[in-house]
Amino acid sequence: MPGIEKLPIEETLEDSPQTRSLLGVFEEDTAAMSNYCSQLYQAMQRIYDAQNELSAATHLTSRLLKEYDKQRFPLGGDDEVMSSTLQQFAKVIDELSSCHAVLSTQLADAMMFPITQFKERDLKEILTLKEVFQISSDDHDVAMNRFSRLSKKRDNDKLRAEAVEDVYTSRKKQHQTMMHYFCSLNTLQYKKKTALLEPLLGYMQAQISFFKLGSENLTQQWEDFLGTIGTSVQNVRREMETEVGQMHETILEMERSCDPLYVPCDPDPAHSPVCRNLTRKQGYLHIRNKTGLVSSSWERQYFFTQGGNLMQQGRGEVAGGLVTDLDNCSVMAVDCDDRRFCFQVTSFDGKKVVTLQSESRRDCDEWISTINNISKRIYLSENAEELAARVNQSALEAVTPSPSFQQRHESMRPSSKGRAGRASSISSVGSELSPALSVLSLDALVAPETPIQFDIISPVTEENSGQSKTAAQSGRRSNPFGESGDSTSEDSEDSILHQLFIVRFLGSMEVKTPESVDIISETMRQILAARAIHNIFRMTESHLLVTCDCLKLIDPQTQVTRLRFPLCTVLQCSSHQDNKRLFGLVLQPASEPGDSRAVCYIFESNNDGEKICDSVGLAKQIAFHSEMDRKAVEKRKETDKAKEKQQEELSKQKQIEKDLEEQSRLIAASSRPGNPPAADEQFLVLSNSQSEDSDAGEEGKKKGESEA
Repeated sequence: MPGIEKLPIEETLEDSPQTRSLLGVFEEDTAAMSNYCSQLYQAMQRIYDAQNELSAATHLTSRLLKEYDKQRFPLGGDDEVMSSTLQQFAKVIDELSSCHAVLSTQLADAMMFPITQFKERDLKEILTLKEVFQISSDDHDVAMNRFSRLSKKRDNDKLRAEAVEDVYTSRKKQHQTMMHYFCSLNTLQYKKKTALLEPLLGYMQAQISFFKLGSENLTQQWEDFLGTIGTSVQNVRREMETEVGQMHETILEMERSCDPLYVPCDPDPAHSPVCRNLTRKQGYLHIRNKTGLVSSSWERQYFFTQGGNLMQQGRGEVAGGLVTDLDNCSVMAVDCDDRRFCFQVTSFDGKKVVTLQSESRRDCDEWISTINNISKRIYLSENAEELAARVNQSALEAVTPSPSFQQRHESMRPSSKGRAGRASSISSVGSELSPALSVLSLDALVAPETPIQFDIISPVTEENSGQSKTAAQSGRRSNPFGESGDSTSEDSEDSILHQLFIVRFLGSMEVKTPESVDIISETMRQILAARAIHNIFRMTESHLLVTCDCLKLIDPQTQVTRLRFPLCTVLQCSSHQDNKRLFGLVLQPASEPGDSRAVCYIFESNNDGEKICDSVGLAKQIAFHSEMDRKAVEKRKETDKAKEKQQEELSKQKQIEKDLEEQSRLIAASSRPGNPPAADEQFLVLSNSQSEDSDAGEEGKKKGESEA
């Protein structure tokens, strides 16, 4: 027998969405088993009814055969042979009728009784427990909502005591009902095996006893097989009894140990102190949702941390959804007018603020400590709990001050004075270097002392500055965005690819190794760190147009092209590994030979940045294939011109041969004796060299006369 799936009774008190999802699987299995059992019951009922009908029909046949002697047929007469023969048949059929009656009794006891008990008792008990559990779960939710709505300003001891008592009673009822419900579902996994095997075992044993008069060898084989099945059924039954006993012991132990946890108040700090070294936590919280300008509502959801993210999951949902990014966030306890035990999580850029409410002060402190540890990226280290203990050993208040840029990199700053200036312009925003970047130094990726451009310079400003620089010095004007001021090439209007995306420019900086796979992620890290340090939250929104020729950044208001990147200069395009809305472009501007530096641009899109990267890759492929097609067309044209030239040469050669033939004919005609040429008659014959020219000169005429 394969392993038996079981519901964890120990997790009934937590009542997490994972446990509810697993419970839903067991409930679906129970419903499927109930449906299948009903169909099997109907089939076995038909067998039983047919056997009863067969037994009754056989008995009727035997009785009719016995009454043959009492019949008075007008033409039959007394036939002793026929009568004795029918009596023998009646005796045999009477014995068969008895066997069929015994078979009907055995089917009723061994086949119909077990499956009827399983259908009418066990499955109905599961349905009853399901309804009771649903009612207790709803009562617990109502009690929790009432307890959570207790006002902090209007604190009433009587109302609070009633709410606490209501939560205690409903939670205890739900927990006990849920444990017994789980126990019944686990027991059903054993019972469904015996409930299906026992009726079949009884049916086959009844049939074997009925066909005992048949072949002994076949009977022996069936008996061995049924003996094996019977042994297996007995083993399953013994295992079920043992497991049921263990589950009942677990339920009793859980009822004794979980009794203090039913009360939604802070436990004794001496027995359960606040743990401030956690890097993962889950549980139910209330989240504030804005319903208007000044109004808001609270919703109870299941929250859990996953990596550096805070996730929430509803009770009926299969997977969780992202609430906010916890990397470099700030968290602190706040005072709400209508709720207690509240804390607030603010994202690293200050744009998103999430207000949450926990069940108790201890739970609130643990959530704040956990989010604080995650914001410092302690969870990425090998010994996360030890590192968190060292960091939080002097923390008395659960707040998260944002560490400054200089403090983050004071320990990472090298002793060399040449890097001192650059070390002050790089921030990790609390993140650690990837394994590839830990081997490769930052100077190998990003140019030292490189300024970061946080905004897009308008084309008019660039043009004026370029003209002033050109007047002041004869050198070529350089654009920090990698464009030359004299770009006059227009985009082709017949481009087969035109895709428009809404993006926001975060910044750009010069890089040294544009071929590195980590250059975009490192540039993102430094630009985001610099924006957070200098409190730069403003971003320029633009429309990114992707064509087969270039990339354009267009002002959405004036439709003026802010930046234009030829497609051939785009070296890389990739999105952030975790935040898919961030993506970057690495462009190689026209520079001196041997210069490996390039410019990396970082953007934020409204949707998935991978789609923009795929669009850029598609544009490059289309441009590559278009260039290949253009070269093929040019090569075909050159071949056609060569063929035309060859045809012209052949036609000229044929014309020359024709002229020579005409000249020979004239010479032959002039040499006939009947027509002597006159003295003053001259024959003008074109030579080979003069046949190509339509206007023959005097030299050609003289030569023709001499040849004539």
